[in-house]
Amino acid sequence: MTLKIWRGGILLVLVLLQACSFGSKEVKPSPKPPVKVVVTEGQAPIEKGKKLLAKQLALQDAIRQASIQAGAEVTSQTMLNQSVIQSDAVSFHAAAQVTHTQILNEWALDNVYYVRAQISLSTNSTCVPHYRKRILATAFPLAEQSQVSGAETQDLAGGIPREINNQLMESKEFIGFNATHVSLYGQPRLAPEFYDDAPYQVSGVMQLANNNGAQIVLSGVIRDLQIESGDYIRGSGPTAMFNSFYRDFWSRRGIGIDVYLHDGFTGALLFQYRYTDAVEGDVWLPPTYTVGSERFNATPTGEKISKIITLASQDIRRSLACYPFATRINKIEKNKIYIDAGAQDNVRAGDQLIIYTDASDEFKLEGNRHYLDHDKRPAGVLTINDVKPRYAVGTFEVDPLSQGVRIGDWVRSW
Repeated sequence: MTLKIWRGGILLVLVLLQACSFGSKEVKPSPKPPVKVVVTEGQAPIEKGKKLLAKQLALQDAIRQASIQAGAEVTSQTMLNQSVIQSDAVSFHAAAQVTHTQILNEWALDNVYYVRAQISLSTNSTCVPHYRKRILATAFPLAEQSQVSGAETQDLAGGIPREINNQLMESKEFIGFNATHVSLYGQPRLAPEFYDDAPYQVSGVMQLANNNGAQIVLSGVIRDLQIESGDYIRGSGPTAMFNSFYRDFWSRRGIGIDVYLHDGFTGALLFQYRYTDAVEGDVWLPPTYTVGSERFNATPTGEKISKIITLASQDIRRSLACYPFATRINKIEKNKIYIDAGAQDNVRAGDQLIIYTDASDEFKLEGNRHYLDHDKRPAGVLTINDVKPRYAVGTFEVDPLSQGVRIGDWVRSW
């Protein structure tokens, strides 16, 4: 009887252990993000026979309607002149991310294009970038030059944006260019504000993006690298002498780096974030160490800066994942349009992009200051037919010259 009980106890223990083992190995699938499917209609006028553009704008209108149903914030502004609408602007911030669109039906009636679409929205999803965006890295000047001594590395202003750019390129979502010899801010302490002599001239960001063939401009400021002051040692005798000697080997240093992203298409500030940390101990950065090197990362201050670089590159990727791709026209031959993006940018045959042209003449003010910015308007849809490594060729749905399309105009995904 005792033997049976003992055997029964062992069997029960083995069964429990087996159950526990299976329980620890079971991998439960993570819950899928909630998806809301909305069927909406959108519409857009057909201007000058441009049906492809009207279709794209009608689909955008359908997506906007779906986003509003998902809880978007909508603001509108209408300007009247003698009871006539001069401008009607509507902007919205969607609470959910569009994950999938499917056109169920489309038709044209009375010179208006209609689209009935099924829109899938998710509050937890993130975009998967289709195109590689071109980003230009500029210098991160010190807000206070005195915070880094001449006996320390002078690679921070150029090295920090260079390494952020390198990590962005490693993600395969960006094509990076370095202009770390250029600083956007004449007064770094006031960044990201620009204080130019001619404030109504075209933005320096837009000029820089245009000159370097970039869509996004990366800039920043090293806001803080202050070492806590040890200039005054109270008291006298051996204790004061020891403290005076000790401060040369053990200090505390604050770290603060501001990172900004500007859109080369509009000059708008897209991203602004401040990263802060602190380090204690041997806080100095030897003069021969370059940002990103193994020796730099092995120092306490370099390790903290490297972590900020990684965080910043991750945040930039997330913030630009859903942002439209943009490039410029570099050649026009009759109905053929060449754009400054190709296979390396993940442009593919069959892609459709919207061309934007200037909608007005220069905005002139009194005196010599002029050119605030040109309003941009969609001129039509470019369908890509041929893709080369560094450029692509497409056809416009109407005569491009008749629509004012010129070399240098922007082409954007939607």
